[in-house]
Amino acid sequence: MKRLLSILCIGLLCLASCASPDTTEVTSPDGRIRLVFLLDDGGRLAYQVEVDDTLFLSPSALGFQARDGVNLSEGFRLLGTDFAEADETWHQPWGENKTLRNHYREMAVRLSGEAGVRLTLRFRVFDDGLGFRYEYDVPGVDSLLLTDELTAFRMARDGTACSIPANFDTYELTYRTLPLSGTETANTPITFRTGGVYASIHEAALTDFPEMTLMNTGGTVFKSELAPWPDGIKARFEGGTFKTPWRTVQIARRAVGLINSSLILNLNEPCALDSTDWIRPMKYVGVWWGMHLGVESWVINDRHGATTANAKRYIDFAAANQIQAVMFEGWNEGWENWGGNQRFDYTKPYADFDIEEIARYARQKGVEIIGHHETGGNILNYEAQLDKAYRWYVGLGIHSVKTGYAGGLPGGHNHHGQYNVRHYRRVVETAARYHTTLDVHEPIKDTGIRRTYPNMMTREGARGMEWNAWSEGNAPEHHVMLPFTRLLAGPMDYTPGIFDILYERAKKNPARKQWNMKDSKDCRVNTTLAKQLACWVILYSPLQMAADMIENYEGHPAFQFFRDFDPDCDWSEALAGEPGDYVAVVRRAGEDFFLGAATDESARTLRIPADFLEPGRTYLARIYADGPDADWTDNPLSYEITERRVTAADTLHIRMAAGGGQAISFIAEK
Repeated sequence: MKRLLSILCIGLLCLASCASPDTTEVTSPDGRIRLVFLLDDGGRLAYQVEVDDTLFLSPSALGFQARDGVNLSEGFRLLGTDFAEADETWHQPWGENKTLRNHYREMAVRLSGEAGVRLTLRFRVFDDGLGFRYEYDVPGVDSLLLTDELTAFRMARDGTACSIPANFDTYELTYRTLPLSGTETANTPITFRTGGVYASIHEAALTDFPEMTLMNTGGTVFKSELAPWPDGIKARFEGGTFKTPWRTVQIARRAVGLINSSLILNLNEPCALDSTDWIRPMKYVGVWWGMHLGVESWVINDRHGATTANAKRYIDFAAANQIQAVMFEGWNEGWENWGGNQRFDYTKPYADFDIEEIARYARQKGVEIIGHHETGGNILNYEAQLDKAYRWYVGLGIHSVKTGYAGGLPGGHNHHGQYNVRHYRRVVETAARYHTTLDVHEPIKDTGIRRTYPNMMTREGARGMEWNAWSEGNAPEHHVMLPFTRLLAGPMDYTPGIFDILYERAKKNPARKQWNMKDSKDCRVNTTLAKQLACWVILYSPLQMAADMIENYEGHPAFQFFRDFDPDCDWSEALAGEPGDYVAVVRRAGEDFFLGAATDESARTLRIPADFLEPGRTYLARIYADGPDADWTDNPLSYEITERRVTAADTLHIRMAAGGGQAISFIAEK
């Protein structure tokens, strides 16, 4: 395999000087990005990319390898090239921005290969990047077994990259900042800066294919590596026709340009649902955080969290604080047998969780319930109950579900292979039939299918808040790295908003002491309180959780920010930032605006013009800032709340302590 790659690399380096290669090209609407398709004398496929007339991606390989003598990578000849341009505006029922522009130029390269193989390589180039996919038609075969993808990304020069290592079972890994040439493997999105350009490699519309990771094959050359089936096959299809997901490269002059890009969504199919009026963003609280701290338990015992009485307490709190929903984990039979071949029952509550009474009480209070389906990785058990479980929930008036896959999959499958991608798709489609929205933990990564199925609202898919409960936790830079990496893929259910940052109240809880959970000095939330508020804005999710136990919010002045906050935003913009250093994001919901800014271990002051506000209007700005003596290490709870009236002509001076942040609500005056 290494020898084959070396031969391909040598051939690609010679492409530019070949005597008569067939070349075809397409540029972005603004002319800044130029993509060239290359076909050498051996019928091998490649592409290269220039940005602002400077080589960005050197000639990079294309194609696949398959079993049983099917040739998908060489011996091709050009049949023709079709060009098109689209410029449309479309609307989504929720999102960072509800109105989006989809403007691109397309080049569809039609090719003929050995044994009648047909291939269309479809390239789309936008002002903010590019995407391409393979559309194969192999005649005369009953099935196709793909063994490798040759797609490469040959960076023209070295740079600095932010990524997590490639892993086919988890995304809950720590981000690293390394030279491109020193990054051995990476999951996507991988974000990097090279030659003054910011870029991010990912994929869009992953629906029936294994996920793509990247492997460094030398220097600054990365090759696609697909999550395999247990027998080593990468992808299998009945018949000889298949389309891949889009391979994407977002490109921007400034780092925040990547956050403000809608390229991933634009490369997905339009909404497939007949109606979306039943889908709405919500704020929620839940019986969850206490379990991670050891104050409560998932199983039925004297510390059980999901009891009827506790459920009603959380519902009362939600109703009193402008919070639309409550989520309960550990409510159903199966938790008591955690580990191994987990067998949850999704329609049998524990004896102390009267779900019919709880559902009735929630309706009376005008509060939604977010149900919970933990699978423990046993997706066969889950699929056997899928229709029954969603139908049963709907009968109780429950139309939102959090799912989980914390465990090994049966049969040696990994979490991110084609087998499980198909499972996730089956769950999304089943939920849609029952008008149910989803929050998926231990998911396949987001690739924009929320455009097609907007009931797929949010996912975990990175180290979230729970890691702070039982490990060294997430470093201060983590929260200002995620917007430039993981969140480029889509919303994340990070579960922000912990107020008991040092667990002082939790450690005094008699239940926790009785359980004898280790009180490690390393376990805490590594931010200031003001940064926790800012994360509600920065870490976008249409289902946004105030994750702490509700007793830590009751009577707390800073909780007013969450009461005012509206996750159903109409417009968003990242205003300033650098990956892993700092970020500032503003969102508009109706007439009001919400701004969140955060920093890493370094204290900073940002100067932000308020020109995002509507001209000619005055807003009451309620500012939640780090106190003058705040520091994430030894004084994280110091904060101050001030108010002032501002207009679009003002400039904000956002002071942040080390590991801190700032949150501002701008309430439009009538």
